[in-house]
Amino acid sequence: MTAAVQLQKKAQGDRPQYFDDPAIDKVLAIALALAGETAVMRDRMDTIERLLEAGQPVTRAAIDGYIPGEAVRVERDAWREEFLANVLRIVQQEREGLARAAGLDLRYDDAVALVES
Repeated sequence: MTAAVQLQKKAQGDRPQYFDDPAIDKVLAIALALAGETAVMRDRMDTIERLLEAGQPVTRAAIDGYIPGEAVRVERDAWREEFLANVLRIVQQEREGLARAAGLDLRYDDAVALVES
């Protein structure tokens, strides 16, 4: 029998600050947490739909125990990538604008440093 693993619920240390106004960091953290929860709910809904299409009972145990095949994982990964691109579109547009203004093709970390300054 394996022992249950206890994971810590909170990260230790101070939360990193990326913007001059800490409220912006908080709003960004909230938005990304909501995006993460939305992605999890979308995966669960997809599981429910697949169970229904297969004529299998839809129970919590069936949903929690569902193991997606490779094709389903690829489909979900593609959805998640598009979803996050939509959520973070404004950040990407800001990065591209900074790069154009500077006449550079900036790496992501360089763009973040410019936005922070």
